[in-house]
Amino acid sequence: MNPTVEDRVPVLVVGGSLVGLSASLFLGRLGIRHLLVEKHADTSRHPRGRGNNVRTMELFRVAGAEQRIREAASVLADNHGILQAPSLTGDDQEWLFKEIDPGGGLARISPSAWCLCSQNDLEPVLVRCAREHGGDLRFSTELSSFEQDAQGVRATLKNRETGELTTVHADYLIAADGPRSPVRERLGIGRTGPGDLFHNVSITFRAPQLAEVVGDRRFIACYLTHPEADGALLPVDNKAEWVFHAPWHPDTGETLEDFTDARCIDHIRRATGVPDMAVEITGKAPWHAAERVAERYAAGRVFLAGDSAHEMSPTGAFGSNTGIQDAHNLAWKLATVLNGAAGPELLATYEAERQPVARETSARASARSAEHSHPGYAPAPGAAGGRQRGVLTVALGYCYPQGAVVGADPGLPVVPDQMRLTGEPGTRAPHMWLRAGGERRSTLDLYEKSFVLLTGTDGEMWRTAVKGANEEFSLGLACYMIGTGPNDDLAPEDGADWAEKHGTTPEGAVLVRPDGFVAWRAEGRVADPEAALREVLAALLCRS
Repeated sequence: MNPTVEDRVPVLVVGGSLVGLSASLFLGRLGIRHLLVEKHADTSRHPRGRGNNVRTMELFRVAGAEQRIREAASVLADNHGILQAPSLTGDDQEWLFKEIDPGGGLARISPSAWCLCSQNDLEPVLVRCAREHGGDLRFSTELSSFEQDAQGVRATLKNRETGELTTVHADYLIAADGPRSPVRERLGIGRTGPGDLFHNVSITFRAPQLAEVVGDRRFIACYLTHPEADGALLPVDNKAEWVFHAPWHPDTGETLEDFTDARCIDHIRRATGVPDMAVEITGKAPWHAAERVAERYAAGRVFLAGDSAHEMSPTGAFGSNTGIQDAHNLAWKLATVLNGAAGPELLATYEAERQPVARETSARASARSAEHSHPGYAPAPGAAGGRQRGVLTVALGYCYPQGAVVGADPGLPVVPDQMRLTGEPGTRAPHMWLRAGGERRSTLDLYEKSFVLLTGTDGEMWRTAVKGANEEFSLGLACYMIGTGPNDDLAPEDGADWAEKHGTTPEGAVLVRPDGFVAWRAEGRVADPEAALREVLAALLCRS
C-alpha cells in the first residue's frame, strides 16, 4: 500500500508514554511544531511508574503542569516511605525509610517536592497539557519505517485502525519507544550493562478488607518477605484498590499463563498474612527490571530518549524520571537549533550530558534494589550493596562536567556524594525566592524559553552586553538584575544574597541555560562584559 498523505514537521516523536508525552509538552512550550505517534489506542490503564522525583516536578512546574499533576495524585498525597515486613499482620515491621523528606529540608533547595502520581493518572494530564500547547498527538498510529539523510528523516506511519499510510518528513526524530525500541534496533545501536536483573508480574486487585489491615501505615510500597509468597504491595487509593508485584521466573520455564487468578489470590493472601481476605483480580501486566545503557544516544538526526536509551531497576523510581529529564534536555537544544540560534553541533551535547547520568543512575538504582532486597532480585555475588547514600543527589544533584557548558570542572563527578547546588557550571542552578511587583517566584521559574543572565552591581554593563549578544546571535537572551535598588528587576526574599548563593560576587554574573543548568559563571568584575559574553555564547551555541 502506498502512502496516501504527506506531512512535514520539524520534530517527530515516536512513543506516547511518559517520556514521549513530556517531550511533546516541552517542545510545545518552546513553540516547536511537532507530531507524536503512539501505537496504542490510549494512555496507560495500569497504575505503575508512580514516583516523580523533585527534579521532574521542577520541570513540570516550569511547564505549567505541576498543579494539575498534584491534583491527579491527591489520593496518595499522604503516603510516604517504604515498609518491609514478613506480613502485614505480624510484629516484625521495619521502615526502610519513613519519610521522603524528613525535616522538610528539601524546601531550602527546591520550590517543588516529590509527587506520587501513577502513570495511568499522569499520562492523561500530560496529553491535555501537550495538546494545549499545540502538540499533534496521534494514538493508534505506529512507525512502519524510516530513513534519513543530511536534510532530515522520512518516516512512514500507519493508522492501526484504518490501515492508512502517511509519509512524514521531519527535521529530527525522537525515539521514545521503550526498552525494545524498534528505532534503536533499526539504527543498530547496541547496549552495555549487566542486562536483565529480575522479572515481576504486576497484579491489580480489589480488597476493601486490606485497608483495615494496613491501618494508618501510609506507605509508598511495602516489601513483603514471606518465604513462599514475597512481593511488593502498593496502594492505589488506600481503600479498595491495590497493586501487588509478584516475582516471576521465566528463566525456569515459568510462564504468564501460570499466574492464574487463583494462584494470584493465594499469593496475595499469604504475603499479606490475611488468609480469608476477599480478593478480586482486576488485571495483570508483566514487567522486567534491567540495567542497560545505549552505546550511542543518537545516529544522524535520530535521538533516543527514556527506556530506548536506558533501562534501570525500579527501586528509587529513577527510570521514568531520567527519561523525562532526557526529553527536557533534548527539547531545548532542538528548539535552539531549529530557531537558528545554535549550530547543529549543539545536539551532540545531548549524549555527552545524558549518557553519563544514565550510567551512574542505573548503577545506583541496582544498588538500591540490593539494599532494599527488592522481591525477586538476587544480586550477583560481589554486586554493590549495603546502605546507599545520597539518593537526593542522584535525583537532583547530578552534573554535566562536559557538554554545553563553559568553565565546568572536567573532574566533577556526575553524581557527587554530597549536594553541590552552588552555581558551578554544569550543575542545576540554585533555587532562591525572589519578588517582583508583589509576585513571588523561584529563580528556577525564570529558566525555560531562553538563556538567562543573572547579575547585580554591574547590571547595566551586563544589560548592554546582553543587548549586543542578542543582536549577533538572535538568541532572546534575558537579563535580570537582582537586588533591592530602584533599577533592579527582582528582589531577593528575606535579604538573601544572590551572589553568594550562586558562587560569585555582586559584580559578577551567572549564565543559566533554558533547562536551569549553569552554563557559565563570571566570578567577579569583567573588564569587557560584552566581549566575554560573545565568546562564551559562541562556544555554547557551536557558532564559529
